Amino acid sequence: MISIIAIGYLMRIGQTIIVPLILGGLFALLLVPVCNWFEKKLRFHRTLAALVSLILFSAFVGGLFTLIGSQLTLLKDDWPAFEKQIIGGIESLQEWIRQTFNIGYNKQSEYLSQTLNKSINQGTAIVGIALLSLSSVFILMVFTFLYTFFLLLYRRHILRFFLLLNKPQHQAIILEIAHEIQYVVKKYLIGLILQMLIVAAMTFIALSIIGVKYSLMLSLITGVINVLPYIGIFAAMLMISLITFATSSLTHVLFVVIALIVVHFIDSNFVVPKVVGSKVKVNSLFAMLAIIMGELIWGVSGMFLAIPILAIMKIVFDRIYDLKPWGFLLGEEDSSDHSYKILRSELYPEIVEIREVENKKDG
Repeated sequence: MISIIAIGYLMRIGQTIIVPLILGGLFALLLVPVCNWFEKKLRFHRTLAALVSLILFSAFVGGLFTLIGSQLTLLKDDWPAFEKQIIGGIESLQEWIRQTFNIGYNKQSEYLSQTLNKSINQGTAIVGIALLSLSSVFILMVFTFLYTFFLLLYRRHILRFFLLLNKPQHQAIILEIAHEIQYVVKKYLIGLILQMLIVAAMTFIALSIIGVKYSLMLSLITGVINVLPYIGIFAAMLMISLITFATSSLTHVLFVVIALIVVHFIDSNFVVPKVVGSKVKVNSLFAMLAIIMGELIWGVSGMFLAIPILAIMKIVFDRIYDLKPWGFLLGEEDSSDHSYKILRSELYPEIVEIREVENKKDG
């Protein structure tokens, strides 16, 4: 227990180093096939292949966020209408409070003034926190880029280190683990990209039918933040509802909420199991626990990293004899008990032999 607490504490204080290192490792595993193609087909030097692969990947991600940013600039044209709608909503809310709780406008205004003064007094701290967050994001991006590049550059050297670290009879298992981790991580990240595109497309179609303004921008943002398990779609729902309320009517807001619930239902029950979940065979209980622990330790980055880290742990557990029960625990339940029987016979062969002898005697 003390060891677990100590590891968690070290992971917390080492967030600036560990999070971009893990992100760099995941992106490096995704880009290994691209890097190999440049090296074998185009005869690029390994350094050049790693750099070109990383630049292309960064251009793809940067292009996506540039597209979202260009759409966000359109909001400034409707800012006066947005402000007018919000003020009208506040006035309606004040009237409802007056009629329901018998609190006059003066008392409400006095309370709002006090709250506003407190907010102004805390303004400097809020700006400081915002600047610190921006600097942290910038540092995360720079370190992730560098870690990805160097991991691609020294990938064979690192693999040989792990081979030298283990006895010759175990090296086949190390190679199998490395191959399986690369396969699962690559398929998982590709699945996430496909999930983003599918969710964005479904959201765009739904918002276009309803008649919501900025449907392209809102659908792209929904697709991106939906990669955050459980909270992404609800954050998107809140944001789209606010913008829809500011530019349309409450009826449209209701339609938006219903549409996003349908999108989330399709995503959770059909898209994720087929596109993402089939690559990462981890049961939902430990996936949720991992996401919560990841958020507590590393925040939003931890929520994103929780599932691939758990999948890698399961791959390692499944191939180390003493840890196989833990790999079984992290996996999905087998209704036929087939995997349980195979693992039991592998771990406890003497039980199987005793039962076979008993069955022969009975026969």
